[in-house]
Amino acid sequence: MSAIVDTFIAPPCLDEIDILWQDEHLLLIDKPSGLLSLSGKNPQNLDSVHYRLVQNFPGCTLVHRLDFGTSGIMAIALNKAINAALCRQFSQRAVSKVYSALLCGHLECDEGVIDAPIAKDPALFPLMSICAATGKPARSRYRVVERFYQGAELPLTRVELTPETGRTHQLRIHCQQLGHPILGCDLYGGRERPGTGEAPRLMLHASGLDFVHPVSGEAIHARHAAPF
Repeated sequence: MSAIVDTFIAPPCLDEIDILWQDEHLLLIDKPSGLLSLSGKNPQNLDSVHYRLVQNFPGCTLVHRLDFGTSGIMAIALNKAINAALCRQFSQRAVSKVYSALLCGHLECDEGVIDAPIAKDPALFPLMSICAATGKPARSRYRVVERFYQGAELPLTRVELTPETGRTHQLRIHCQQLGHPILGCDLYGGRERPGTGEAPRLMLHASGLDFVHPVSGEAIHARHAAPF
């Protein structure tokens, strides 16, 4: 089997990382769309959330990642002990995440669940696929916030998405499975905007993150509205 080669080169990201909240143990940031979470192996993909933050916060580590095109809330640990404690919460599914998205078309139902196992397929890299035989369980909930038209001919639905599992590309592929891909998604449909060319970005934003502060024991309910 031939080795998988990632030829992706990230274009420069001029947007800054906003720090939403911080204490001596962790940061909550707003990651801009178009910025890698971690630097890639290719030296042209050096710029990333971690690369930028470690300049001012030596020893900081990412507890979780967001896709290149996704914006929104990320938790950053400022030392190894905090990282371990937060990673434990993520692995135990004690962390709740909420996303805002614009989906192509008008969804028929006001809310629902997408339950479709997701598998890696080296032949399709970087795409994931829905596969009942080899896929890992994946479950997402959606709730319609509003249905509207952009311009005269582009029906869109603003939704709140809640992943109950954390598979790669889960929300993007689940929305495709629903028949309403995320606007601006270059991997799973939704890229074309009729009459207007391509969407300027992936319309997916991590808008909510709930977890327990590993030192104080305080319940953290972080919220940051989508910029679209």
